[in-house]
Amino acid sequence: MAKKRKTFTDEFKQDAVQFVASHPEMTISECAEALGVGRSTLERWRADFNRCGLSAEADQNHDKEEKDLLKENIRLQRELRDSQEALKILKKAISILGS
Repeated sequence: MAKKRKTFTDEFKQDAVQFVASHPEMTISECAEALGVGRSTLERWRADFNRCGLSAEADQNHDKEEKDLLKENIRLQRELRDSQEALKILKKAISILGS
C-alpha cells in the first residue's frame, strides 16, 4: 500500500512559520519536530513566506485591511445612492419650477 501524504492548511503553514519566528532559541529541526512536520517542509514554507514578502502577521493585517476596505466600499455605495436620490429630487423640482 502506498503511504498517504499529509496535507496541511494554509493557516497551519502560517502558524508554523510564526512559531519558528517566535522561538528563536529553537533550531528549525526542533521546531519541525514540535510541529510534527519535516524539517525541509518547514524550511520550504518559511522560504515561501519570505519570498512573497509575507508573514503570518502580515497576512492577518491583510485580512483586516480587506475588511476595512469592504466597509468603506459599502459606506461609499450608500453615500452614492443617497446622492443619486437627492439629484433625482432636485431634477424633479427644477422641472416643476421651470415650467
